[in-house]
Amino acid sequence: MRFKDVFSIIGPAMVGPSSSHTAGAARIGRAARQLLGERPAKAEAVFYGSFAATYEGHGTDRAIVGGLLDYGTDDPRLPDSIETAEAMGMAVTFRQGTGLFPHPNTVRLELEGPDGRNRLSLTGTSIGGGNIEIVEIDGFSVRLSGMYPTVLIHHMDYLGVLAAVTHTMRRAGVNIGHMSLDRKNRSGAALTALELDDPPTAELIQDLEILPAVHSVKVMDLSGADGRTTPSGNSRE
Repeated sequence: MRFKDVFSIIGPAMVGPSSSHTAGAARIGRAARQLLGERPAKAEAVFYGSFAATYEGHGTDRAIVGGLLDYGTDDPRLPDSIETAEAMGMAVTFRQGTGLFPHPNTVRLELEGPDGRNRLSLTGTSIGGGNIEIVEIDGFSVRLSGMYPTVLIHHMDYLGVLAAVTHTMRRAGVNIGHMSLDRKNRSGAALTALELDDPPTAELIQDLEILPAVHSVKVMDLSGADGRTTPSGNSRE
């Protein structure tokens, strides 16, 4: 059984004013940055619910962009993140979304890398105390807390793929704490997301990438220091 640490209860060290509207938003942005694997050249943030109503006043927009720059929740550069991103050539837009959304504090991010081919869509919610939940990645439903090192595997939905993945994890001595799996259709594109007890090694990522039917392997680890580069894997598509 996993127990929450004290910081998940009282909230993280952060640049204010709100753990939900700034700290949580920064963590969502940073999760998206890590999964894209590089600083985006273009980013659109669509806010829903309370985020949509108050994102400018609570600094949610600046927190999201700070996360996209790989800043942590307590980084003193967060208040100036939008200006910094503009100086770096990042084109960022914000808008209010309509329709159904999973939580009052919801943001959908659409990211594009410098070459235009590397893209990511991610929907995250800030659920209080700086805690987040990632609920959608590239059109696949997931449920990820961001509290643990996470491996995302894009693959085809073929018989034996999951068995090969779990066997590879076992051989590397890595325990899986939580798994999310979604697919487009039978024998179609699928996404498996694994929250792990320990960070994956570069060797483990390479072993996963060469498995049959696996297109790409990416890593998200929000526990690292500001600006740390995590092994994001390489696409085989």
